[in-house]
Amino acid sequence: MVEKDSMFLKKLQNIFKEIIDKNELQEQEIAITCSVLTAKEAIGDPGREDFPIQKGKEKMMQACYGCSLGQAFTDMPNGFNGKLNELAMMPLKTNYERAVFISGLNAVLRELKMADHTIHCKDEGPKKCSLELAEMIEKEYGKPKIALFGLQPAMAEALSKKFNLRIFDLDQDNIGKEKFGTVIEDGMCAMEEIEAWADLFLVTGSTLCNESIIDFLPLKKPVIYFGTTIAGAAPLFSLKRFCPQSS
Repeated sequence: MVEKDSMFLKKLQNIFKEIIDKNELQEQEIAITCSVLTAKEAIGDPGREDFPIQKGKEKMMQACYGCSLGQAFTDMPNGFNGKLNELAMMPLKTNYERAVFISGLNAVLRELKMADHTIHCKDEGPKKCSLELAEMIEKEYGKPKIALFGLQPAMAEALSKKFNLRIFDLDQDNIGKEKFGTVIEDGMCAMEEIEAWADLFLVTGSTLCNESIIDFLPLKKPVIYFGTTIAGAAPLFSLKRFCPQSS
C-alpha cells in the first residue's frame, strides 16, 4: 500500500483535536474499539448481491464510543483499541489508519450530537435511499447530467432510469464493464473533462478514506456526497451529504 500525505485529513484531525480539547476529553480513559463487520452485519439483506462489501472488496470498520457508533469503509480492515488523544495524534498514512480515525471521529461527533446518520442502512434501505435520491435530484436539479463516483449499484440502477449518467470506479474488476446500460469508467481520470460534461457530481464518502476527496473539493459544479463514512466530516466542512436511510 503506497503511503500518502493526508493534508485534508490532517486538517480534519486538527479540528477533531480542538473538539476533544474543548470538551476536556483528551485526558480521560476513553476507549475506542473498532470491529470489522461482516456484509450481513453491515447492510443486512438489500435484495441484491453486487455491493462491494458483499463481494469482499471492502470491509466496514465500526467504532464504539459512549452510546454511539461510527463507521468507515476500508480495504485494510483491522481492530484498534485506544484513547481519543491517540486518534488525535495518529499518523494517517495508510487506509487502515485513516479508517480507524474516521470511524472514531464519526462515533465521537455522534456522541457529542455534532453528527448524525452514522450507521449504514440495511435490508430495503439502499433501494429506498436510491429512489429518494432520484426524486430529490429531479426536484432540486431537474434533469442534470450526473457523474457518479463510486459504484453504488442501487443508486446507479435508479439514476440510470431517469438521468444521463456516467459511472466511475477504482475497482479494476468493474472498469470497462457495462452496468445498467453504462460502461464503468476509471475513477483515475481527468476531472476537468468530467466537470465540463457533468451538471452534478455524486461522490461516495469513502473518498475520505483514500483522500481522493481532494479532487472534488475545488469543483464548481454541485457535489453531493453519500454514505456513512463522511458523516462527521460533512458538517465540519459544510459538505452536502445525502444518506436518508442511515440511522
